[in-house]
Amino acid sequence: QVQLVESGGGLVQAGGSLSLSCAASGRTFSSYAMGWFRQAPGKEREFVTAISWSGASTDYADSVKGRFTISSDNAKNTVFLQMNSLKAEDTAVYYCAASAVSSVPRHPGLYKFWGQGTQVNVSS
Repeated sequence: QVQLVESGGGLVQAGGSLSLSCAASGRTFSSYAMGWFRQAPGKEREFVTAISWSGASTDYADSVKGRFTISSDNAKNTVFLQMNSLKAEDTAVYYCAASAVSSVPRHPGLYKFWGQGTQVNVSS
């Protein structure tokens, strides 16, 4: 079992930056690929980015490529999401998730453990 707790959400103006963190506890953190997803009101949960357990591989949705950066610190069992040049359309609840798949999966069904989410609001 893996417990995930996100933090760092909040309100920011368009063009600004926010940094999210996801602290993991439970089973060995480094055995899982970690992903960030988001869900806006009335929309389905969508993939944002993921990082392999080794940190060697990352993947980004086209909508955030070049603006968001995922990183991890296995020693601290924490994954980070640095969000720059934020847009109003980035407003959503952001979720951290852990997957036992060895790559960097995009499908939410491949993620077994989920955090409770943190709200990000970007004002235009």
